[in-house]
Amino acid sequence: MVTKILPVKTKRKSLSQKQRALEILSRLQRLYPDATCSLTYSTPVQLLVATILSAQCTDERVNKVTPALFSRFPDAASLGNADLTELENLVRSTGFYRNKAKNIQAACRMIVTEFDSVVPNQMEQLLKLPGVARKTANVVLAHAYGINAGVTVDTHVKRLSQRLGLTKHPDPIRIEKDLMGLLPQPDWENWSIRLIYHGRAVCKARSPVCIACELAELCPSAKEPMVAG
Repeated sequence: MVTKILPVKTKRKSLSQKQRALEILSRLQRLYPDATCSLTYSTPVQLLVATILSAQCTDERVNKVTPALFSRFPDAASLGNADLTELENLVRSTGFYRNKAKNIQAACRMIVTEFDSVVPNQMEQLLKLPGVARKTANVVLAHAYGINAGVTVDTHVKRLSQRLGLTKHPDPIRIEKDLMGLLPQPDWENWSIRLIYHGRAVCKARSPVCIACELAELCPSAKEPMVAG
């Protein structure tokens, strides 16, 4: 007996795209009721910095770096005035450390000079900060200020939203727009956080565990085991 993984063609629920998105959201909320931002931070500026560092780096790695970083430079003023070489050394293991350190310092200087040392709570203002695109801005607004201004699209959200048939676009901005049209605004960040958890645990990049996935019957990309003799 050989177990093969073949595409499922018969079990998909006959739901509209929006109905599927809402059902997926409901299941994700049940699966990961305590899901929250996995970055460690104490203040909005620390969340901003941690999110910048998380680009092309795991949250686990960032959380190993930030205790020493924030102990040495706890706020926007100290980060803005930090010796750049020291800052680079502190964030080196997160990858692309020179560019990240440069952006962190420039963003913190702008926060001090233009925003009275307070991380802004508006999307347009956040996007003015060096190194800050919509992904980072969405994380900061949602978790520091409780504002759902958009859907955070990281690599997990991009991959799973495409696999689930909720977007066909490769561009994060277009993906975000599609998801914002399918999901209730209060749940925009809930979707992202829980989809990230699911991407790490089940719907992995190279080997999704479709047989154990509670979203499989809603997923056009899902596969199931079929026994062949």
